[in-house]
Amino acid sequence: MDLDLNKVTVANNEEAHRFEATIEGQKAFINYRRFPDRIVFVHTEVPLEFEGHGLAGKLAKTALDFARTNKLRVVPQCPYITHYLRKHPEYQDLVSGDAAR
Repeated sequence: MDLDLNKVTVANNEEAHRFEATIEGQKAFINYRRFPDRIVFVHTEVPLEFEGHGLAGKLAKTALDFARTNKLRVVPQCPYITHYLRKHPEYQDLVSGDAAR
């Protein structure tokens, strides 16, 4: 299956506390907890048939850009977000040193 990421829209569903994209009726998402000064990324989930196409990366980039725009510190509790941050040093300045909060 070919997934055209240019046609995938990621939205911040504030009510559900997640960044999400809907593809063929299925949702991919990153759950978060929001605080006044920080955002804790808790869990990333992509439907199995869409794994390996860059969808989780698109979700992560959107979520991290949101954190930057809103001057939020990032607490990466989700393994995928931690992995993404290692591969994208341009977001390291957002990472909070206090992941336990």
